[in-house]
Amino acid sequence: MPELPEVETTRRGLEPHVVGRRLTGAVVRQRQLRYPVPEGLADAIAGERVAALARRAKYLLLHLDSGAWLLLHLGMSGSLRVVDARAPAERHDHADLALDDGRAVRLTDPRRFGCLLMGTGDPQAHRLLRRLGPEPLGPDFDGDHLYRAGRGRRIAVKAFLMDASVVVGVGNIYANEALYRAGIRPDRAAGQVSRARYRRLAAAVREVLGAALAAGGTTLRDFTDSSGQAGHFAVALSVYGGSVCPGCGAALRQVRVAQRGTWFCPRCQR
Repeated sequence: MPELPEVETTRRGLEPHVVGRRLTGAVVRQRQLRYPVPEGLADAIAGERVAALARRAKYLLLHLDSGAWLLLHLGMSGSLRVVDARAPAERHDHADLALDDGRAVRLTDPRRFGCLLMGTGDPQAHRLLRRLGPEPLGPDFDGDHLYRAGRGRRIAVKAFLMDASVVVGVGNIYANEALYRAGIRPDRAAGQVSRARYRRLAAAVREVLGAALAAGGTTLRDFTDSSGQAGHFAVALSVYGGSVCPGCGAALRQVRVAQRGTWFCPRCQR
């Protein structure tokens, strides 16, 4: 699933191609995504200028001059690419946002778990955004925040770290890697992690996400950026999908935490 680094990589790739351009309409080939694409979308956006392209968690927000906005999510395996608007659509190309330069932002979503919605007013009040936790690369996220949120929680710390109401965008791959860097077992109860160790974990989350962003995200199967390029952070993974700890040489252990594949070093992580 595209996580924060992949979505931010997509945002950065799209931004110079869409901000300042006018939308001339939309072509919706499949309305039934995770949530139905609004009827009349083409008419509603025709003539609108894209004022900004922002990200909140794993959602992209196209802010329009009128104050309206479009909310997009890539689902489990989706992507957004800038293409020639005349390029033939393939099977999973469900929607195009047409631009005034003859190109289009094309939403491809094989599993149809993504979304393309429109709204007005404060987008942060939308039901999909209003309960989200802080951004992990923003000023409101640190070890003290994690420590406070984790008090009394019996949930495994890895599942806790992947809870979007605690902090957004830390998906399975990045939770594995951050916990390894912080030396914390992923199945330890969140309420049993000390403040000092949460501070190390918060720093590790920032390091891992920053490195993944610099590498253009992680491609294991599906993800490509707005120009169709794969992310390269997979080559830097320390434990996810691995067999041997790169630090001590011990065999990695694989378990399931929150129904997700989880790798850790029984020597280095406690």
